[in-house]
Amino acid sequence: MSSADGLLKMSELAERSGVSAGTIKHYLREGLLGNGDEVVRTSRNMAWYPPEYVERIRLIKRLQEERFMPLKVIGKVMADDPERAAALIELEDRILERAISAQESDRLSRAEVRARYDVPDPVLDRLAEIGVLTPTRRGYDADDVAIIEAISRFRAGGYDEALGFTVYDTLRYKEALEPLVEEEVGTLLERLAGEVEPDRAAEIIASGAEPLRELIGAMHSKLLLAALHRARQSR
Repeated sequence: MSSADGLLKMSELAERSGVSAGTIKHYLREGLLGNGDEVVRTSRNMAWYPPEYVERIRLIKRLQEERFMPLKVIGKVMADDPERAAALIELEDRILERAISAQESDRLSRAEVRARYDVPDPVLDRLAEIGVLTPTRRGYDADDVAIIEAISRFRAGGYDEALGFTVYDTLRYKEALEPLVEEEVGTLLERLAGEVEPDRAAEIIASGAEPLRELIGAMHSKLLLAALHRARQSR
């Protein structure tokens, strides 16, 4: 039973948070729950803990199990702003839920892909092997299909193996985009978490997907033309 002022015994803290007393004590030793000033000790073996610890403990456990964050990193996050960390997790979860739901509802089977696009099976297999495509047993998601369609159009335009163009050329784009996307995700989460409701933030990010594709495509065209001009001038 809780104390009159709402403080909790260790057993109650463990029950409400769903985390064992031993793990909670480890968090306390590591300083993950603060400096201990909020804990009321009535004897050497008895202490009362603030109810806010319940959500903090749950957050730490989630960061460990779902984000695979080491305790040292978690300690910094909790010290900086635990409420913002919780908002970031909620936002990430909401975005992923929407993305996964959309992916699963729009998948095309391999047979459907082969019927629509002139891309040989070995090409599809190699693209999956290098991580450009990520098909499941249910087939290809919408982004996979868009990549396959683009490659089909490349091949129809003359970008084929006879001229030395292979699926491995796509790795240049994948490797160039990965750090850019990591930075973009960090910026989006930093600006939206805690400032906008998770559902609204997910809508904002989803609405920006198509304009972003157009922006990248247009900038690529300008950079390609500029590079060709520089190549001509250097001769």
